[in-house]
Amino acid sequence: MTSPHRAGQVAVIGRPNVGKSTLVNALVGAKVSIVSNRPQTTRHRLLGIATVPGGQLLLVDTPGIHREQGRQSSTAMHRMMNRAARGALEGVDAALLVVEAGRWDEEDSLAHDALREAGVPVVLVVNQVDRIRDKAALLPYLQQASAGRAFAAVHPVSALKRKGLEDLVASLLALLPEQPAPYGEDEITDKSQRFLAGELLREQLMRQLGNELPYATTVEIESFTEDTSGRSDMLLRIGAVIWVERDGQKAIVIGKGGSRLREIASKARLQMERLFDCKVFLETWVRVRAGWSDDEAALRTLGYDQ
Repeated sequence: MTSPHRAGQVAVIGRPNVGKSTLVNALVGAKVSIVSNRPQTTRHRLLGIATVPGGQLLLVDTPGIHREQGRQSSTAMHRMMNRAARGALEGVDAALLVVEAGRWDEEDSLAHDALREAGVPVVLVVNQVDRIRDKAALLPYLQQASAGRAFAAVHPVSALKRKGLEDLVASLLALLPEQPAPYGEDEITDKSQRFLAGELLREQLMRQLGNELPYATTVEIESFTEDTSGRSDMLLRIGAVIWVERDGQKAIVIGKGGSRLREIASKARLQMERLFDCKVFLETWVRVRAGWSDDEAALRTLGYDQ
C-alpha cells in the first residue's frame, strides 16, 4: 500500500538573520531566496516549492519579524516587511519557527507569539547547530526552548550544510493534507525571472555594501527581454536601476571609476546565468530617489507590499 501524497503551505517564520532563506533554498534544492549576513535581507514574501518523495512543500519565506525600535525599524519599508511576515500566516497548513541554536531572545518570543495566535501546527527548527562545538550543551537548550510551548516537533538542523533536513521534511509532510501537488515537479517558485533577477542584483548590493549602505538601496528591473536572434542559445537582456536615497550613496555604489558597480553587476550576472541556465547581458544604472524607503507610494511602485 502506497503512502498518500501530501501537499500544503508552510510559513517560515523567525526573527531576522536566523537562516530562514538558507533553509528554504536547501529544502527547495535551488536558490530562490537571496541571502547575506545582514538582517532583513529578505524584503518580500516568496514561495519556494520543494517537491519531495510523497509530497510537495510550499514554503512561504518571509522577512524576519522584528520589534519597531528607532527610526530605521519604523520606516514604511520595515512596516511593510512586518506585514508581509505576519500575512504569510494566513491560510497556511503549518509553520516553521526558525531559531539560532543556543539563542532565544525577545524577537524569537515575538515570532512564537505570532504563530500561537495563528493557531497552526508549529515545528521548531533549531538552525546552525554546526556552530555549537559542545553538543552536550544543545540538549538543555532544546528543553528550555520547548518548555511551555506546544511544538508539533523539534528539529536541530544545519541549513547551510543540509544536515537534519530529511527528518524535518517527514515531520512537515505529516502535518499537511492529502492532496495532489499544486505545482509541477520542475517549478521552484511562484516568482518571475524578472523578480528573481532584481533580487540577485540586490543580494550583491547587500553583500558588498552591507556595512556602508545596509538598507539604502533597492533594485527595479526596467527591461527584461529574451534575445534569440542569430544565436543557437537564448540571451537574456536585462536593464536594472539601483535606487539610492542620496547623491553620496550613489557615489559609494558606483565606486572609483565605476569599479564597484562593475563588480556588483558582474557577480549578479553570474548568479543569474546559473539560475536561468542561459547567457545574460546585464546593464545597470544608479539613480537617486530621496526618501524612497519611507514612502509607501514609492515602495508600491518598486514592487513592495504585494
